[in-house]
Amino acid sequence: MLLRVRAAVAQLVAGLGAGAGAQPPAEPRGGGDGDGAPPAGASFCRPAFLQLTPEELRRADDRAGRAVQSPRDGRRRLPWSTGYAEVINAGKSQHNEDQACCEVVFVERRPSLRGRLPSREGSGELDGGRKGFYFHYWALFDGHAGSGAAVMASRRLHLHICEQLRDLVDILQDPSPPPICLPHDARAGPTEPSRVPLTEDDGDVPNDAVPRFHLEKAVSHESLVIGAIENAFKHMDDQIERERVSQRLSGGCCALAAVYLMGKFYVANAGDSRAIIIRNGEIIPMSREFTPETERQRLQFLAFLRPELLGKEFTHLEFPRRIQPKELGRKMLYRDQSMNGWAYKKIEEDDLKFPLIYGEGKKARVMATIGVTRGLGDHDLKVFSSNIHIKPFLSCFPEVRVYDLTQYEHCPDDVLVLGTDGLWDVTNDKEVAGVVMEVLTSYEPNDPCRYTMVAQELVVRSRGVLKERGWRLANDKLGSGDDISVFVIPLGGPGNYT
Repeated sequence: MLLRVRAAVAQLVAGLGAGAGAQPPAEPRGGGDGDGAPPAGASFCRPAFLQLTPEELRRADDRAGRAVQSPRDGRRRLPWSTGYAEVINAGKSQHNEDQACCEVVFVERRPSLRGRLPSREGSGELDGGRKGFYFHYWALFDGHAGSGAAVMASRRLHLHICEQLRDLVDILQDPSPPPICLPHDARAGPTEPSRVPLTEDDGDVPNDAVPRFHLEKAVSHESLVIGAIENAFKHMDDQIERERVSQRLSGGCCALAAVYLMGKFYVANAGDSRAIIIRNGEIIPMSREFTPETERQRLQFLAFLRPELLGKEFTHLEFPRRIQPKELGRKMLYRDQSMNGWAYKKIEEDDLKFPLIYGEGKKARVMATIGVTRGLGDHDLKVFSSNIHIKPFLSCFPEVRVYDLTQYEHCPDDVLVLGTDGLWDVTNDKEVAGVVMEVLTSYEPNDPCRYTMVAQELVVRSRGVLKERGWRLANDKLGSGDDISVFVIPLGGPGNYT
């Protein structure tokens, strides 16, 4: 065990540790095909919307030059004049393991559900009689231990979201509260079990029980969309698990997605990528990182309930440092799954095991292996040189935050910034906001390229300039050696909502 732990810690120091239903249609809708996107299992590919030529693809894969890639002028512009830029790592992995997707997706009502709910006149009815609505979608996928999971997620997650929304086409377009139950099928009658009145004639029901059984929890339309996105992440993770062998899907990925639907942004994050809104100079966080430190209590609680997952080689308790055998019987600081603070306990033999969570900050790892606790994939990930699976501790469910665009007046300088951890590792929220405002003020408000220029500048400043001692920032600190991917999405201004 000691040798395995030493090897795992050596990998951690060397930077090798990872920074880590219904089947959707086979092909993406609206812009899924294009250059730079070979089939799953191919060694290297970039987002299709970049439309890279073979020569540009080779430059994008050059870890020495680290040329910044963005959609070129004259090619298909991204929806809402969205800006995007990316750059490959400085040698952390063989290829750029980040992936990105930007789509406009049509959600068509499921044929088997007639939808007894009346829709508002004219809403959702398209030429040809199709019933549904569109949503806009942006997503970043930060791969680790290979790009296979990130590539598949970039091509399929929006389809899973679309599939989950199909049952909600009529419901979301009706102002009345959502029904508790949907009809069984198109032939089902209008009866809804949840709406059947409960009276005192229904058997021997105590008088005071009627109000209690008749209570119904209020469910908002917003929470239905959140649930659809959460389920879509789970179905995406299940698909990666099913197809990981046949499609040669290596590793896993963090996932950060933004969905614009009916006037609201839904930002879903599973991993250590992050999103912020910059509105009139104010910074509004739209996500948080999920790491061994931020999810310590969830991980410890699972290990406490299911100690067999630790393989008799790890302890769920946390100590300020590793315990030495000579310290048996002494009292040392510790904390468990129920504690925010620290207390003292007598050291026992079981406490000599390697801790479930070890390290601090960006070096914190679960079982000395992985530095993120939410994401997609990683179904075959094990502790080094052991048969202990780590996937049970990793959640595929995102945290979803909502921003209502209709509640504020937005100007062309208000933006939503999505970035992988390659950006945030060296640039804080205030610095990102400063770059955004600095670049936007140098371009006309109606210039559609201004948001791409912001994304490029964010990537360039986080990457730094190559010097004798590696990539350096303007303050001569070490620049980001990781893959960096950034979306800059405008929230206001003429033509942004067409």
